[in-house]
Amino acid sequence: MRIRVLHFLIIVIFIFLALSLINLTLFQGDRFLDLSNKNCIRLIPQCGSRGKILDTNGDLIVGSSVSYDVVVLPQERGAMEKTFSGLSGILGISTEELWKKFRKGYSEPSVPVAIVSNIRLEEVAALEERKLDLDGVIIQSTSMRSYPYAGLASHVVGYLSEIDRWRLTKLVDYGYKTKDIVGMGGIEEKYDYYLRQDDGGLQVEVDHQGRFSRVRGFRPPHSGKDVQLTLDLRIQKITESAMEGFNGAVVIMDPQSGEILSIASFPNFDPSLFVKKNRSVSGLLSDPQSPFLNRAVSGQYPPGSVFKPIVATAGLESGKINMSTVFHCPGSLQVGRREFKCWDTHLDQDLLQAISHSCDVFFYRVGLAVGPQSLHDYAVKFGLTRPTGIELPYEESGFIPNPIWKKIYKFQKWYAGNTANFAIGQGEVLVTPIQMCRMIAVFANHGSLVTPYIIKAIDGQDVSANHRRIVPMRIKETTINSINKGLRGAVADEKGTANVLADLGVSVAGKTGTAQNPRGLSHGWFVGYAPFDKPRYAICVFIEHGAHGYASAVVAKKIFEAMLEEGLI
Repeated sequence: MRIRVLHFLIIVIFIFLALSLINLTLFQGDRFLDLSNKNCIRLIPQCGSRGKILDTNGDLIVGSSVSYDVVVLPQERGAMEKTFSGLSGILGISTEELWKKFRKGYSEPSVPVAIVSNIRLEEVAALEERKLDLDGVIIQSTSMRSYPYAGLASHVVGYLSEIDRWRLTKLVDYGYKTKDIVGMGGIEEKYDYYLRQDDGGLQVEVDHQGRFSRVRGFRPPHSGKDVQLTLDLRIQKITESAMEGFNGAVVIMDPQSGEILSIASFPNFDPSLFVKKNRSVSGLLSDPQSPFLNRAVSGQYPPGSVFKPIVATAGLESGKINMSTVFHCPGSLQVGRREFKCWDTHLDQDLLQAISHSCDVFFYRVGLAVGPQSLHDYAVKFGLTRPTGIELPYEESGFIPNPIWKKIYKFQKWYAGNTANFAIGQGEVLVTPIQMCRMIAVFANHGSLVTPYIIKAIDGQDVSANHRRIVPMRIKETTINSINKGLRGAVADEKGTANVLADLGVSVAGKTGTAQNPRGLSHGWFVGYAPFDKPRYAICVFIEHGAHGYASAVVAKKIFEAMLEEGLI
C-alpha cells in the first residue's frame, strides 16, 4: 500500500513538472526571452548641453563646459576589485574611497555608476590606454555649468541643483524625474523648460559577467535652447562694482519700454559652488543676511520719501493743491495728540521746493488734504499693490494700507496720524525696488506705466514684444511736468537732497528717501532718471540699513560716472 502511494506521488510530481515546463516554454517563453535580453542590455546616458544665458549684446553670462566622468558598470565582486585597483593607481584615489563612491551611487545591477567626476585630460588619456585592463569602465563626457563672471547677476541667473520633492510632484508630467538637475531661482528656474537639454544615450550589450560586448543602439543628445536677456553686461558690472560693501539692490531700466538693463541684489552668491558641490553652500543657506534673497524683486521695504511723487500726483490731480500752494514748515506738525517731525525746518515751501528739499510737513498736509483712500488709489494706479510682471520667480507685490483694510483685518480705527505717516511712505507701506524703478519711470516717460521685462530672445527668436506692455495712466501733462521740475530741483538746487549728482556730465532728476526701520538703521533710497531732457535710464538704488538716502544717491552717482566713462550715456 505504501509503495502504491509513493508511485502515485511520483507520477503527480512528474505531471506537475511537465505542465510547468510546457507553461514556461510555450506560454511564457517570449516573456522570459525578453527579460533575458533586458538583463544583457544596459543603458549609458549621454548628457546634452544646457542652453546658454546671454546678455543683450550676445555676450555669454552663463555657459557650459565639458566634464569627463569615470562610469563603472556593476560586475562581480572579484572583477570590481581588480578594476578599482587599476583605477586607484591612475586616479590617485584609494580603493576604499572608490568603493564608497560606488556604493553611494549604486541603485540597481543594470544601471552604470559615476564614481569620479571632472577628471583631468591626462587621466582620460591614461584610462583610455589601459581600457582593456579595466573591465566595465567607461569615460563619459558630460556638460557642466560654467560661470565666467562668478557671482555676477547671480540672482537673475539662479543656480542648478537636484530636483526636490515639491518640484517633482509639479513637473513629473513634463518629463522630469528623480535626480534630475534643474534650475533653482532666477532664469534657470523660470525658463528651465527651454534651457534643459534632451539627454541621449548608448544601448550596450554585456556578457554574463557584465563585461561590455557591443553597442546595440545610440540616441544623440540635444542641447537646450539659449536664452538672451535684456541685461547689458557692461552696465551690470558697473552696478555691482558701485554696490560693493553694501546690502541692497539696484534696478536700471529703459523708462520708455520697460527693458531691464541691470538688476542686482546684495549680498550675492557664486552659483558655481553648487556645480562643485562646495561645502560652503550649507553656510550660505543658513546665512542670516539671506544671500539668496533677490532684494530687487522679493524684498519688501518702507519707501520713505521716494513715495512723495505719488502723493504730489494725488494732490495735483485731485485739485487739493496747485503750484501756488504754500505750506509753512516750522520743523514739525501737530496731528491729533502727536507731533510729527520734519527732518529740518524748511519754513515756507511750495511743491517744487517741497520735492527738492523733501519737506515732510508739506507732504503731511497734502496727505491729510487728499485723504488715505485717495492716496491708496493713486498708489494702486502706480502699480504698488501687485507684482510688476518681470519674468523672474518669487516677485512680491508690496503692500499699501487703507482704512477698510485696517478695520477688517486689524480691527482698528484709522486715525489722521496714520494718514500723515502714509503720506511720507512710512507706517504699513511696503514696496519693492523694482516697483519704485517703475514708479519713477512714469515721470521719465511722461505718464505711462511700463511692465519691466528681462527676456529678449529664446533660441534666437525675438520674444521681447510678447513681454512689452505700456499702459497710459491718464495723468495730466501739467502734473507730470510740475513734479519733474521738483525732481530736477532735488539734484540742481544747492539744498536739494540729491545735490551730490549735480556735477555730473549728464542732467539727472531724482528723489532720495530715508525710510525708518524698527529693526536697525534706516534704509536709504534713490530713484531717478537721466538725461533729464531725453530720459534713457530710470534707476532705483536701495541700500538696506543705509542710514540715509544720501548714501544711495552717492552710489547712483558712481554708476552714472562709470557709464559716462564707458560712453553708455
